[in-house]
Amino acid sequence: MKTIKLIVATHKSFVMPDDSNLYLPIHVGAQGKDSIGYRPDNTGDNISELNPYFCELTGLYWAWKNLDCDYLGLVHYRRYFAKDGVRYKEGLDINQAILDQADFEGLLDQADVFVPKRRKYYIETLYSHYDHTFDGGHLDEARAIIERIQPDYLAAFDRVMQQRSGYMFNMYLMSKENSDAYCAWLFPILEELYQKIDTKTLSAFEARLFGRVSEILFNVWLDKQDLKVKEVPFIYMEKVNLFRKGLSFLQAKFFGKKYGASF
Repeated sequence: MKTIKLIVATHKSFVMPDDSNLYLPIHVGAQGKDSIGYRPDNTGDNISELNPYFCELTGLYWAWKNLDCDYLGLVHYRRYFAKDGVRYKEGLDINQAILDQADFEGLLDQADVFVPKRRKYYIETLYSHYDHTFDGGHLDEARAIIERIQPDYLAAFDRVMQQRSGYMFNMYLMSKENSDAYCAWLFPILEELYQKIDTKTLSAFEARLFGRVSEILFNVWLDKQDLKVKEVPFIYMEKVNLFRKGLSFLQAKFFGKKYGASF
């Protein structure tokens, strides 16, 4: 039987799935912090100290370098791949809502990469949305780095920037071999980007830009691969203020008001 591991990136104690063989909670940004009872991301080969900038990617880096499995996935303490038709409601049992071992085993023969359903922006491209909500200069710097160290991906980068939808949230499941290949491509780009951007002038929220840029870069990497992709439903495990989210989207688009906090 193939071993499947989905790391659950979290910075705090939260309700976790019962199946600890399938789901592995990872305390991201554990360096210098008290234990919260989960596997810390500061053991072995790690970049835990970069968590204020790289977000959940410090957990992915840890899994890349230290975890042995056949299939690797990344989810979040409040976002999971979900069973069809399940919606969040107060008191929802996480174990009844999210995909289990049998669900994933049933999916593996259907595709190479499993991702959350596309996020559609309609009136924005991926580039313009990032530019309106954060700073398009981050993507310009990423493009320059790709042009220099991964030039074969430049056309894919330019295509993806013009898309009006994408696979977001840094969520996926794929073979560990493919995940390792993705990480080997992604992290050198982000490390150079980290050297280029002065984070000292940014707020804590703004400084997490490398995690946000990586969401778009994942689409760039996928665009260049000869891999079959399957979209899977996902669920938030806490209430999301959709009105506030939509209003902020429109304010960024039409009035230049940047995002200042997570939703």
